[in-house]
Amino acid sequence: MYHIADVKKYLKCPVLFYRSINNRNEEYKPYVRLDEALTLLACKKLGLSEYFLGQKNDDKSLALCALKNYEWLVKARFEYHNLRIKIPFLHKTNYGYDVYFVYCGNYCKDDDMQFYIQSIWVLKNNGIFINNIYIMHFNANYVRQDSLDPNELFIISDSFYNDSNMPTKNIKDTIYAKMRDYSDVIDEMEAFEKKAEIIPCRTNKCTRRSKCLYYDECFGKEKEYEDNSIITLVTSAHKYEMFNRGIKYLRDADISLLEGTRQQYAQIMADINGGVFVDKHALKSWLSEVHYPICFLDFEWETYAIPPYKAMKPYDVLPFEYSIHILNEDGTIDHHEYIGTGDCRKKLIENMINDIGKKGTIIAYNAVGAEMIRIQEMIRQFPEYTSPLMHIYYRMVDLQLPFSMGMYYNTKMRGTYSLKTLMSILDENAYRKLDIHQGMEAVFNWRKVDRAEVNNQEEVLLHLKQYCAMDTYAMVKVYQALKELVKDF
Repeated sequence: MYHIADVKKYLKCPVLFYRSINNRNEEYKPYVRLDEALTLLACKKLGLSEYFLGQKNDDKSLALCALKNYEWLVKARFEYHNLRIKIPFLHKTNYGYDVYFVYCGNYCKDDDMQFYIQSIWVLKNNGIFINNIYIMHFNANYVRQDSLDPNELFIISDSFYNDSNMPTKNIKDTIYAKMRDYSDVIDEMEAFEKKAEIIPCRTNKCTRRSKCLYYDECFGKEKEYEDNSIITLVTSAHKYEMFNRGIKYLRDADISLLEGTRQQYAQIMADINGGVFVDKHALKSWLSEVHYPICFLDFEWETYAIPPYKAMKPYDVLPFEYSIHILNEDGTIDHHEYIGTGDCRKKLIENMINDIGKKGTIIAYNAVGAEMIRIQEMIRQFPEYTSPLMHIYYRMVDLQLPFSMGMYYNTKMRGTYSLKTLMSILDENAYRKLDIHQGMEAVFNWRKVDRAEVNNQEEVLLHLKQYCAMDTYAMVKVYQALKELVKDF
């Protein structure tokens, strides 16, 4: 029996489908935290008290029987042609059934039409006449007060939203206009699952938005390529074409097939120069804007789909930890840190304001995409701290900029410029010796502490502090290395 997620994976990449089918027992760790019972909240929004409630392993006959005895069906399971679906809400009316999907996001768009089409396809083939189709989604403008208000949390929409987040196309009309029969697809899936051998085929889908979970399993040999391989060329739509033509190294790249970004230029020049490229003019200009004492700041945070505390909106984040390393002009380094649980936002803000001080530059890695956004959110939620937080905001500088703008490239970076990659060039064991090695691992560990799911809370908190502290220490080392590159220029 397949689920909609299986069909989606197959249509994206049959190998992804095959590998995921054979790894169903892997623990799923959601990026977003959802502590509230979403279905229960949606029931309150709809005013439901009596309804049929489906369960995970229900026989397919149960929901069909429930259609005769209940006005509302919640999480009912239906099957057709070896495809099993779950319908969040199904409401019997005088004109047929109204379907209510639940979208765990702020604006429902038509970018996941396969999910909706397959759901309606199964319902239709079970003889269920569809009257209207709605999507319940979060209200992006909802601000939680002391208690959660399900009526204000959700919006019930009969339209998809466009890129400007305005309601446009009718949901039912859009689904029916794109309706198709998935029988042939499911037959192909069954045949593909029985294959004794699969051969991965690389496409742009393998790395679109984020690298596929099974990328290394499919193309592990790429790790064996040299640091200056053409395969490491960033933002390139033609690197595999060049590789297959026999162009193996960055220095030999076909100019006519380059996008011409500053990063690509830095990569190619680094290979030509023996491994390193430095735009000393640009780098020195960037460094001139940094002033002592230099404060290196890093946050760790949890993302909540449903706001758990006052003044938070759907999908707001809660910073639960920071690390600060302060580099003084005489070369000495001070360190401050904070970690909390529960609603620790206010205490974190107060401690951070005190620890950062009022002078000097504040540096964060990917500051524009992370720390600066967190500061703005703090101001929105706690306007009484606007003045000191804005003072911090305007002093912030992004340490990622010299690398994203191609001021520096080392072929050892292999096409990436994450903080961990840069630190590994300076000290390859810096992160390896930690018990926590990356950001989402830190979030998952803190989540267990916050939910009181671990007995060794103090030990886990110590590991979290060590990880966050390594991020700011790594920034210090990277900054010092950049200064060293232009000290005589």
